[in-house]
Amino acid sequence: MAKKIYVGNLSYQTTEADLTSLFEQVGTVESVQIITDRDSGRSKGFAFVQMSDHEAAEKAIAQFNGKEVNGRELTVNEARPMERREFGSRGSGRGSGRGGRGG
Repeated sequence: MAKKIYVGNLSYQTTEADLTSLFEQVGTVESVQIITDRDSGRSKGFAFVQMSDHEAAEKAIAQFNGKEVNGRELTVNEARPMERREFGSRGSGRGSGRGGRGG
């Protein structure tokens, strides 16, 4: 069964091809997705790598967590399910204290 791995602290120069060739050293890579900023298209510095099986994923985590790639020490661990965010939770608390003007 396939397993997804989180890869953080990526250099902005690291490509999906770089990650594919790195992770292929320990097993079959099904997919690599570097997460990019919606507006600029620039890497956000992390990615997800889908390995073909649990054993390859565990091996990759053990071998690559803390490994230096393009001048950065990678953070590699099992990907967790994305947490649901409440719409509007961004910037909560901004409106507090508005009523005090001009009083």
